[in-house]
Amino acid sequence: MAFITCSCVTARRSPGAFFECVIGCFQISLVNNFLKFGLNELKLRFRERLTQHLYNQYLQGYTYYKMGNLDNRVANADQLLTQDVEKFCNSVVDLYSNVSKPLLDIGLYIFKLTSAIGAQGPATMMVYLLISGLFLTRLRRPVGKMTVAEQRYEGEYRYVNSRLITNSEEIAFYNGNKREKQTIHSVFQKLVDHLHDFIFFRFSMGVVDSIIAKYLATVVGYLVVSRPFLNLSHPRHTHSTHSELLEDYYQSGRMLLRMSQALGRIVLAGREMSRLSGFTARIVELMKVLKDLNAGKYERTMVSQQEKEKLVLVPGSGHIINKDNLIKYVFENTPLATPNGDVLIRNLTFEVKSGTNVLVCGPNGCGKSSLFRVLGELWPLFGGHLTKPERGKLFYVPQRPYMTLGSLRDQVIYPDTHEEQKRKGISDQMHEVWAFTLCGVGSMARLFYHKPQFAILDECTSAVSVDVEDYIYTHCRTVGITLFTVSHRKSLWKHHEYYLHMDGRGNYEFKPITEETVEFGS
Repeated sequence: MAFITCSCVTARRSPGAFFECVIGCFQISLVNNFLKFGLNELKLRFRERLTQHLYNQYLQGYTYYKMGNLDNRVANADQLLTQDVEKFCNSVVDLYSNVSKPLLDIGLYIFKLTSAIGAQGPATMMVYLLISGLFLTRLRRPVGKMTVAEQRYEGEYRYVNSRLITNSEEIAFYNGNKREKQTIHSVFQKLVDHLHDFIFFRFSMGVVDSIIAKYLATVVGYLVVSRPFLNLSHPRHTHSTHSELLEDYYQSGRMLLRMSQALGRIVLAGREMSRLSGFTARIVELMKVLKDLNAGKYERTMVSQQEKEKLVLVPGSGHIINKDNLIKYVFENTPLATPNGDVLIRNLTFEVKSGTNVLVCGPNGCGKSSLFRVLGELWPLFGGHLTKPERGKLFYVPQRPYMTLGSLRDQVIYPDTHEEQKRKGISDQMHEVWAFTLCGVGSMARLFYHKPQFAILDECTSAVSVDVEDYIYTHCRTVGITLFTVSHRKSLWKHHEYYLHMDGRGNYEFKPITEETVEFGS
């Protein structure tokens, strides 16, 4: 800046000096903005790589499902993967920029001051930096925990809003707007109360930081630089004139002031480091949970077993055997249980071969959905053996099918992409698929596109007529799709060979469907 000022002052006398001033301004502007560009690019690159790494772990297998349904260590994974990752990356890069330049300034000013007033002055300032830094770091310890709590409350607030959007139709039917308003206000108030406490804590720390890292550092700096000039026996008084002493004192004071400011920035950088520790704890916890889930481990609060004979439930202790055209449950002395240890059926054993349709029935909460989650390898086995085809040969058709982003063809071929469709050699001219799509049974169109060995129909035909329902089951048998049907419609009994009934009290029946059964069901 001194060079620019002198050049601009002398620019009146020489045109060359004016051009030098303009060139200098351009160079300084270019350097400053290039530094900002580099920092922003570094933030983006860091976030890009970290996000890709986390999503590679999160979308590996069924990890995304397990995190929300099996493991209860991490809540609101979307908050962690989006906002927390962004804030973590920004904090890391900002800490780097806030520390690197002050360290360079400190090194330069220590070298200059040592040659000007000796090593005692800079050494005193460094000791002051160490003591004040340790003291402020001790005071800032709550910042990390408060940051973690802030992000948790932010995630809860975001969750209740997204939940309102997802379930808006059901809430509207129940006239639940007042109740949802109370819920959202309650969660938001928790966030506001915490932010009030956080703001007051930052205010208190800001006062202490300003006093110790700014004002006291400046006072200590001037006291240190004044000692050689106030000591009349110092050699510089005998070899320098009064004006030279004033000039040396002014230059030494400015350098020491700059160094104290740099030291203050280093001390204040600890404030950002404390906040960074909160984001780091959140990201590290996410990475640990992802690693455990990909290794088949999960942690969840288990319910207490009230049975006389205690069962030792070890998640993942069962064995899965992949075999085509066969589903065989052998749960001898091992239960069908939920991930939190709630036993649904103590012993469950049955075998289903291709071509044998099974009707699954029973009251709500009896274990129908749990059985299919184990069959789909979403829930762990607590023992026994499960023989089944590979995952891609078992298809699930829910009552409310998932709609992806894209065209009508994207809905039908999901989860395949256009490239995978071509690689499989499947033409777009699939008449039965498009017929079901036009008839409004889009989930069946997806089923007939993939043509799996087994399919689970979860109340998905309840909205169609009996004629269309008969055609669906006839066509499934024609193309070789064996069905597990969850339904209470009596007209479906004739399309199945066996029924699996669960009474909700831990008992079940797996028996063939006879003519008498069909007549009774009709």
